[in-house]
Amino acid sequence: MNGENNMKRSRAHRKRRRLKKSVRRFVLVLSLFIIGSMIYNLVETEPASQEIPEKKAKTDSLKVASMRTQSKVLTKEPIKEAVIKISAAGDFTLGADERFQYTDSFVDEASANGLDYFIEGLNGIFQKDDLTTVNLETTLTNATTRADKKFTFKGDPSYAKILEQGGIEAVNLANNHIYDYLEEGFEDTISSLNKEKIGYFGYDHQFVTTIKGVKIGALGYEGWEDTPEIRNKVEADINSMREDGVELVLVHYHWGTERQYVPNDSQKSLARFTIDSGADLILGHHPHVVQGIEEYNGKFIVYSLGNFMFGGNRNPSDKDTFVFQQTFYLEKGELTDKKEINIVPFSISSVSDRNNYQPTLLSDSESGRVMQKIINVSNEIEDSSWLVYEKDYQEASNNQ
Repeated sequence: MNGENNMKRSRAHRKRRRLKKSVRRFVLVLSLFIIGSMIYNLVETEPASQEIPEKKAKTDSLKVASMRTQSKVLTKEPIKEAVIKISAAGDFTLGADERFQYTDSFVDEASANGLDYFIEGLNGIFQKDDLTTVNLETTLTNATTRADKKFTFKGDPSYAKILEQGGIEAVNLANNHIYDYLEEGFEDTISSLNKEKIGYFGYDHQFVTTIKGVKIGALGYEGWEDTPEIRNKVEADINSMREDGVELVLVHYHWGTERQYVPNDSQKSLARFTIDSGADLILGHHPHVVQGIEEYNGKFIVYSLGNFMFGGNRNPSDKDTFVFQQTFYLEKGELTDKKEINIVPFSISSVSDRNNYQPTLLSDSESGRVMQKIINVSNEIEDSSWLVYEKDYQEASNNQ
């Protein structure tokens, strides 16, 4: 009996030893599997973890860029040769100062006639080019807290639709009325523009678009004085655009003295510095009247485009204005020396006895009168040598 019990205990002991051995093997295999998995994960995930800061940095950079740059890609395929026509017009004040209520104000006309009323006299000029920029001299907001100043302009946010209907792609914001309703008004204006897919630039905002495979950039500044600070800013911004592959750089300046037809010395020196820093075209506004055009180092400076669609004055004494157009020619991605411009005379109103905020293309004698006015004020700067590049002037000379 004892022998049988001993045998049973012996078998049970061997069984427990085999079980322990199996457990130990299982634990060993499991441990090796876990260690192997940890090593594999370490090897595989370490490079990914190194990429995370880089991806985050790019994402943050894009977020910053999106706050500063509005990009609108019209075509994506680059081509070796490109012909690009750019148009520019002056002050668009889509609204009024609500403290000065009067019959036939901009707001009245919008309510009575609809928004397409304001573009009826444009003759589709901005639809026939590749890019149009103007100066937006108002806020588009429902804000009620205004800045403490003589005139504060605002229009309904829906008025941004006028820009879209008119064929305008981007607007300058760097002027003395864009903050008329403080930060809230400014942000509302940007939201209104975004809703209609209108680009914007000015101050720290930049506009970059690609047209026919060519990158075009627009910058905007208040240029009241030619100072080292603004020179440094302008030069840095142009260099940054060039580094990003921008081939055409347009610079808008809000500057000069109101109702003066001749640019002051500060305008001229700042404009010429900007050309020397790499700008391809200078476009000015603020005086509310036209100033002359200058060719400098093969580039054009348009000192003041005057008013255009201007709700800020019910009946300006000078209603003359114009659209400046330049056709750029590029070969193999490089800007050529070939230049062509077109001066298109307009009135800010379709009637002469008041401002009805309906910019109208001029013809015949009135067109000739405004053209001669632009030539005369240009002669007050240097001369009108730029006429050799003016399309209609060339055609008229060839037909003589």
